[in-house]
Amino acid sequence: MFIDLLAAGAAGAEEIQNQFGFKEAMEQGGPVAWTILAILVIQSVGSFYIMITKWIEQNKIMKQYAAGRANFWRSGSISEGAGKFEKNSAWRQLVDDALTAESQHKQMTDSLEAHDWLHGTLARSESAINSKLASGLPFLATVGATAPFVGLLGTVVGIYRAMIGIAIAGSAQIDKVAGPVGEALIMTAIGLLVAVPAVFAYNYLQNRNKKIAAMLSGFSVELLANLASNGAIKPTVAPAKAAAPAAPAKPAPKA
Repeated sequence: MFIDLLAAGAAGAEEIQNQFGFKEAMEQGGPVAWTILAILVIQSVGSFYIMITKWIEQNKIMKQYAAGRANFWRSGSISEGAGKFEKNSAWRQLVDDALTAESQHKQMTDSLEAHDWLHGTLARSESAINSKLASGLPFLATVGATAPFVGLLGTVVGIYRAMIGIAIAGSAQIDKVAGPVGEALIMTAIGLLVAVPAVFAYNYLQNRNKKIAAMLSGFSVELLANLASNGAIKPTVAPAKAAAPAAPAKPAPKA
């Protein structure tokens, strides 16, 4: 008998608890609550997609620079060294644009104009690469700035519904206000959970973009100096490591 009463009490408590769960709170909020939740979910999914894809893109560019720069400058010429970079990489784009500018500047009679043409071409190429790297980051900044306010809108709506429930009931009964207040708190929490990762990711990716921009600028200066000096000026790079000698073959055992 006592066990049956305990089981009935537990079932009743579970039923009461389920009445104020996440799904129940959202259902009480109606279309407004679901719309706000959908906006926050879209912002969160978009933010994580940009975080992952941009990190992969940045990591690829950094690895290409670390692996290809030394081999590039060990080549006999810039056109020969271009093959050391992947065809669609940012570094290959800079080299190809530099070679195109070099072939065009030979048609200029003023040496100063030729230098400015080379410098301007490389600067435009850098800007195009940096602009591509920065794409998507404004979305992260927008999410970081607006997600808390989108959640706050849900909070305001939930509090407003709680006040209406109190007015209708004539008293602040917990069963009348628990649902709307729970919805309000949920919206606030979701808004913060969406905004905080977006802000951290924006600052992190922006800092990596600055490092890549510095690499691009340094490589452009090296290219410009090499082209302007007809190949006389080259940065110092470590010599290629010689292949380790093969181990001598062991003599076959005598029969």
